[in-house]
Amino acid sequence: MEKRHNLIVRNIRALFDRLRPHFDAGGKWAAYYPVFDAFETVFFLPADATGAGPHVRDSLDLKRFMSLVLVALAPVLLFGIYNCGYQTRLANGLGMNFVAICLSGLKIVLPLIAVSYAVGFFWEFLFAIVRKHNVSEGLLVSGLLFPLTLPPTLPLWQAAIGISFGIVIGKEVFGGTGRNFLNPALTARAFIFFAYPAQLSGNVWTADAVSGATPLAAACATALHGNAVDCLQHAGYSFSNLFFGWYPGSIGATSAFLCLLGAAFLIYVGVASYRTILGGIAGVLVTGYLLNALAAVSGSALPMLKLNPVYHLVMGGFAFGIAYMATDPVSSPGMPASRWIYGFAIGMLTVLIRVFNPAYVEGVMLAILFMNLFAPLLDQLEIKRHIRKRIPNV
Repeated sequence: MEKRHNLIVRNIRALFDRLRPHFDAGGKWAAYYPVFDAFETVFFLPADATGAGPHVRDSLDLKRFMSLVLVALAPVLLFGIYNCGYQTRLANGLGMNFVAICLSGLKIVLPLIAVSYAVGFFWEFLFAIVRKHNVSEGLLVSGLLFPLTLPPTLPLWQAAIGISFGIVIGKEVFGGTGRNFLNPALTARAFIFFAYPAQLSGNVWTADAVSGATPLAAACATALHGNAVDCLQHAGYSFSNLFFGWYPGSIGATSAFLCLLGAAFLIYVGVASYRTILGGIAGVLVTGYLLNALAAVSGSALPMLKLNPVYHLVMGGFAFGIAYMATDPVSSPGMPASRWIYGFAIGMLTVLIRVFNPAYVEGVMLAILFMNLFAPLLDQLEIKRHIRKRIPNV
């Protein structure tokens, strides 16, 4: 087995070595070197090495960084596939065999992921060829994050337009990976929401023309019940169902439990900041309890104003957003104190949008994008604060 593996590796290496002269400078396909380099680095580490010091060594390069995020996303992806199949077959009265559920979920989810990657890589390759730079591995994460934030019934052509907007306008026009100030996947989803709001509403989810209310939409419906928690219970959404993700929603954002595990993994390997995540949770709880107090004092009948803040943590996409989106190292702050403020503001804005804007019951997407705009300012203010505290060299 090992000899066969080594033979396959040698044959692939020989193939790339034969093709390389055609893509190097002066070759007939030199303009397409970024495409060749992208495929080569899928199989082998880059061969380039610096010839002189100083050398900076770190175990976490860009390729390994993106690979760790993909590992953290694997559980929510697999659960999203299963949950899509489960909710669809449940809504249509079909059999609940495990294999049948998985196949139904794959039929729904894989086309969205395929479109996201195919269209995304088209734009990555095009900009890499025109600008003559290497293709970034960043799309491996953005191309998966985007479909995981979508309802499974979104038309494929809308997914193609959305990822195009996210990659081109959200990233490439600013210079590509590392220079964008907005999260590309969230930028793509925001475009879909504002361009085609009917497909991302809180009331339509399941496939084959079956409609159902998501938990956030159900929490706002008080015609039959006195408060948001009663509405959730009446709709069949117990706290445990919400925590583990057994409800209709975005493909990968329903399970707060798996998002929590993913966040713990990303914190452990040094990819995500615990300050941003804990700050976001604190922002939700503090704002939620303050609004509960406001409702008690004012006697307001607004249903979401009285909702237990813990439910905000497990409903909708907050857990997914704070674990995988808000911790994006490019569009989030880099200074420790800035990350606390950044996360807290995301949690606060998420609750405020959900409570006071019934037209948009989610909130976390806009909250993260809004705070992406302020991330550089937060870092600049903290740097200035540190500079003022320095002792002059006299």
